[in-house]
Amino acid sequence: MNNFLMIGAAVLVFFFLLLILGTSFHPLRWVGKLAVRFMVGALLLFLLNVIGESFSLHIPINVATAAVGGLLGIPGITALVLIKYTLGV
Repeated sequence: MNNFLMIGAAVLVFFFLLLILGTSFHPLRWVGKLAVRFMVGALLLFLLNVIGESFSLHIPINVATAAVGGLLGIPGITALVLIKYTLGV
């Protein structure tokens, strides 16, 4: 419970700083763009898992795979699929 409160407090401080400093503060803008890319990567992996269910293809959604999918896009998703089939991981 204590960890949950600390994470909640950190998120509140982050949003408070974002409100005070505005979006012109470049590191916060960069972190926001990175977070959006991670979410897009997770969404792409989710769609791949839904479609790949009929082909028995499943790639776990975690921070590393979402980062690869979000930062590299379709080539990153393709690389994850190739790694899954070649290494059997």
